Amino acid sequence: MTSDIGLAFAHPEERSVASATADPRDRISLRDHVVEVDIGAFQQERGHPQRVMFNVVVEVRPAPAPLNDDVDRILSYDRITEAIAAELAAERLNLLETLAERVAERILAEPQAMRAFVRIEKLDIGPYKLGVEIVRSRAEAAVQGIGQDGQAAALHPVVVHLDNAAMADPGLKGWLDGWQAAGPVILTVGLPDLPRPDTGHKPTQRRVDLLAIEQNAWALAARDPRCVVMASRTEIDWAIKRGQMVVWAPSKMVLDAVDGPQSRDPVALALWLAETVAAERLIVHGNVALPAGSRVIVQRA
Repeated sequence: MTSDIGLAFAHPEERSVASATADPRDRISLRDHVVEVDIGAFQQERGHPQRVMFNVVVEVRPAPAPLNDDVDRILSYDRITEAIAAELAAERLNLLETLAERVAERILAEPQAMRAFVRIEKLDIGPYKLGVEIVRSRAEAAVQGIGQDGQAAALHPVVVHLDNAAMADPGLKGWLDGWQAAGPVILTVGLPDLPRPDTGHKPTQRRVDLLAIEQNAWALAARDPRCVVMASRTEIDWAIKRGQMVVWAPSKMVLDAVDGPQSRDPVALALWLAETVAAERLIVHGNVALPAGSRVIVQRA
C-alpha cells in the first residue's frame, strides 16, 4: 500500500515507468514549468492571474531511422511548451481538468507522441498545491479528425450569420438543408426585435446584449431540431467533427477569450468566431455593412 501511495504522488515520469508495457518507449519530459494563468470556476479568481505549474511526460515512438543529430527527426521539447501556451491563449477556462485534456490532445496530435502524462497544479490557492493529473494515449483517444499519420484533419466550417428576417423566412429549412449537405456549419444570430435593458454602463450593457443574442439563438433552435445551441469551443469542436449543426451562444467564448472582441456588433462577433474556428467563409444575411480586412472570406447571402 505504501508503494502505491508513493507512486500516486510521484512525478509523472515515475508513473510512466511503472505503467510501461513490455515494449517500453522513449520519454521526454517537462518539469516544473510555471506560468501565470487566469483560470478558475469561482468569481474571485476571475481577473486575478495565479501561478500554475505543469509537469508533462510524453512517451514517443522510437525514430525509424538514425537521428543524425537532426532536431527535425524528434519531438521537440518546444512542442510541449507550445501546446500549453496555445491552449492558454485560446480561451479562459474554469477547470484544470479541461486544460489538461486539451494540452494532452494537442500533444498527441504530434506524429511521434504515443502517450501523455499531464499534471497541472495551482500554487497560490493556499499553503499547498491543488492539482490534477491525467494520462491519455493515442490508442485510447477518441478524437475525430485525427488521421492515421497523427496529423489533425483540417475541418473548416462555414459560418452563416442570420438576421431576424432570414430567421423568419419560410425558406429557412431549405437553406439549412443546403448548408448541412455542404459540410459543417455554425449559425450566428443578431439581437432580437425586442426591447432590452439599457444600463448606461458599457461592461454591463455588453453582457445584456450578449444574453439577448443568446435568447435569439434559442428562438432559432425552436425553428428546426437540427439547430443545437452551443456555448463553448469544446462543444463546437465536438459538433463540427460529427457534422452537427451549431447555433452559437456567444457569451462564454467572448467573455472568456484572452484577447476577445470588444464590439457588441453581432456581425463583428460572427467574424471573430469565423476567424477563431478557421472557417472556410462567413456568409452574412441582412442589410448590414460587411467587415473588411478579415482572414476569412466574407460573402453577402
